[in-house]
Formats: sequence, structure tokens, C-alpha cells
Amino acid sequence: MNHFIFTGLSLFTVICALGVVLNKNAVNGAMCLLLCLAGIAGLFVHLHAYLLGFVLLWVYAGAVVMLFLFIVMLLDMQGGPVWRYRALHIVSSLVTAALLVLGLDMFAERGRLETPAPTGPAVGASMKHLATELFTTYLLPVEIIGFLLLISMVGVIVLSKRFEETEGSP
Repeated sequence: MNHFIFTGLSLFTVICALGVVLNKNAVNGAMCLLLCLAGIAGLFVHLHAYLLGFVLLWVYAGAVVMLFLFIVMLLDMQGGPVWRYRALHIVSSLVTAALLVLGLDMFAERGRLETPAPTGPAVGASMKHLATELFTTYLLPVEIIGFLLLISMVGVIVLSKRFEETEGSP
């Protein structure tokens, strides 16, 4: 039964992630992102990491995605010209996808790491232990994710800004 729940949540998350990438409407893309984060939170809950699932829903789905939605709605983005795919774009995307699948396959075959037997409580067992791990071991990834969110928010603002030509400009 656990395998079916995990597979269902994983498929839901991947489908929602595809909706984020393939959606032409920014509001629908943000709503798909919200559902994708809910699927990831469901995976955390399925792994008995209830605090991480709750924090993911509360902080990212509740605050960050809503902030993106407010920015998109405030700036009133209109659809621009449709971007045509060229053969070079398609070929480079297929090569990149093939390299990604090849790398994941090589890691799955040769890169298996032997994990030692757990000696103490689980990583997410207590809030103190989780905070210690988050601010010591995982500080750099958390900061990188924060900067990526900031960059994406600035990107949304820059892409949605309407550049109006003033008279007399070249």
C-alpha cells in the first residue's frame, strides 16, 4: 500500500511540475507550482517528516507562491508573442535530457552509497536537532534556494515590465 501512495504522490508532483513549465499563463503556472509543492509536502508526510511537510506548505506554498501570484496579478502580465521552437532548441533539449537520464542511470548502477545503521533518533525527530542540522550542515543549500527564489521573483518583475518607447528615443 505504501508503494502505491508514494507512486501516486510522485506522479502527481511530476505532472504538476510539468504544468508549471509548460503553462503559458503565469497564474495557471503558479497554481500548478502550488499543487506541486503540496505533492512534495505529501511525500514528506508519507515519510513521517510531518514538520517538514507542514513547513513546506506553510512557508513556500502559503507565502512564496502567493507572493508570486500577487506580483503576477499586480503587474497584469499580458501574453507576448509566441516563441517558435527551432531545430537547434529541440536537439539541444533532447541531448540534455539524454545526458541527464544517462547520469542518473550511471549513479543508480555504480554510485550506490552504503549507509551506516542508524544509531540515534531520526534526523527530524526533534525540533532542536532539525534546527541544528538546518543551520550547520544544510546552511548553504538553504541560502542557495533563497537566492534562487529572489532571482526568480526579480525575473518575473523584469519579464513582465512593459517597455514603452518614448518619443525621440532611437
